[in-house]
Amino acid sequence: MAANTSARRSQQERTRATTGALVAAARELFVDDGFSATTLDAICARARVTRGAFYHHFSNKEHIFREVYAAEQERLAAVVRQAFRAERDPWDGVFAGCRALLEASLEPDVRRITLLEAPGALGWSAMRDVQAGCKDQMRRGLAIAVEAGCISERPLDPATSLLYGGICETALDIARTTDQRAALDGSLAELRLVLAGVSGRATAGCAHTDRP
Repeated sequence: MAANTSARRSQQERTRATTGALVAAARELFVDDGFSATTLDAICARARVTRGAFYHHFSNKEHIFREVYAAEQERLAAVVRQAFRAERDPWDGVFAGCRALLEASLEPDVRRITLLEAPGALGWSAMRDVQAGCKDQMRRGLAIAVEAGCISERPLDPATSLLYGGICETALDIARTTDQRAALDGSLAELRLVLAGVSGRATAGCAHTDRP
């Protein structure tokens, strides 16, 4: 029994090592050369595995790109979550999380994988499926803000779609402009005004901070 358990554990470790090497190699090549120019042979060579090993874990190049993209989304979600939790006020946390996501869009590797290559490699439907966790994270942030009294109670699904969709589109715009820092600064200024409007204030900030 112990030997079987050890054998299964060793197999799982080998599987994780192989898939990890393939995903890491694919990410590097997608960043350097783009999705279209990257070949399966190049991925296998960089990961030092055979094509047979590749097909044991992934069905095609789109499949492994999806894994690379999903890993990037998980990392971005962690960045947003940390920014949100660093703020004492939940509404300030919502802005901080949005800002963290847009700032991360300036990182060259993130920009190449998530904003420039993903639309062509996966298509919008698949991208939305992978992004579902990040969108749900936005919804939870809004729910916390409502519960804390930062903003008035409202239907969360349309509010989430409007805000999350706007942030995603803004990130694309920032990625494709020549002066990304200026685009980011301008977008953050507008985001403050949008969130001020959502909270029912004339200026940026949390609605309940003015209460006695």
